[in-house]
Amino acid sequence: MRRLPIYFLIDVSESMVGTPIGQVQEGMRAIIQQLRVDPYALETVFVSIIVFAGKAKVLSPLTELYKFYPPVFPVGGGTSLGAGLEALMRDIDASVQKTTLETKGDWKPIIFLFTDGNPNDSYQAAFKRWNEKYRRHCSLIAVSLGDNVNTRILSQITEDILLLKQTDAESFSKFFKWVTASIKTTSVSVCEQNADTIKLAPTTGINLEKIDPNQHAGTTDENFVVLHGRCQTTRNEYLVKYAKHSEPLKGLEMFSATDFKLVGAYPIDREAYAALSDGKGVKINTLELVGVPTCPCCGNQHGVVACDCGGIFCVGEQSSNECPWCGMRGELSNCGPEGMNIARGLG
Repeated sequence: MRRLPIYFLIDVSESMVGTPIGQVQEGMRAIIQQLRVDPYALETVFVSIIVFAGKAKVLSPLTELYKFYPPVFPVGGGTSLGAGLEALMRDIDASVQKTTLETKGDWKPIIFLFTDGNPNDSYQAAFKRWNEKYRRHCSLIAVSLGDNVNTRILSQITEDILLLKQTDAESFSKFFKWVTASIKTTSVSVCEQNADTIKLAPTTGINLEKIDPNQHAGTTDENFVVLHGRCQTTRNEYLVKYAKHSEPLKGLEMFSATDFKLVGAYPIDREAYAALSDGKGVKINTLELVGVPTCPCCGNQHGVVACDCGGIFCVGEQSSNECPWCGMRGELSNCGPEGMNIARGLG
């Protein structure tokens, strides 16, 4: 039997924490449920999920549809698209059956790349290898989740680039129905027409558009600030997410003031986060951050307190506190009018 390999290459960087990663998780469940009741897809489709943050990981190897169950998505630090592409190429080499003189191999693999930011690794070597050895033999559809991606970078590895303009629950739901319809249509095509070309479904009624990367350059990956914290009470870890906010200055409307407003705080799995993170980061001043969350692990009132060691942790009402990162003990104090430079992830 000739299989139709479907790969999902998914960005699980820090900026995806919260609602976006939850929507992708729910969307993958919906895709699998719908494909399982389609006889053509059930006969041909095999699914794999590869995630990338600072590092990449195969969450689910290529598995026939009726045996496939969507995994729980982790979150990591960094956006190493090059590492994700390398993991994809390794898996294609190991898992996809090639055509020989004696037998027909698998159909051309289809890859759906979901990302909400720009790569911050050295991706050029991976891009070059992809273009030289894999691009002609695969169909890669890159989807920008929101308007924060520099699509000129994505255009280096595919001509099929789509923008999901809105990332609310309804838009995500319609988008994943579109993905499902595209896979169904392609599975019918390979079964009945013996055609080895992806058939993308119409985008009518969806906040989804195919874009020309030369006209849509995207923005830099400075739309979110994510802090990595550790709970003083439980020693569990969490991420605090802030979103970029700009508004005109009163009396000087041609200029804007920019800061980052609190979105929320989210507990994470320490080992899963470490396994997908590259350990890189930059600094941001606390004066640029608006809002302090409660700790999502224990409920302590202040979820963003910085130690001299650079670690972020939570404090409650106690006067003396111990940093769960370095063990230093001290009393809470204000960082002063100049603020304090603290570590943030690359997003």
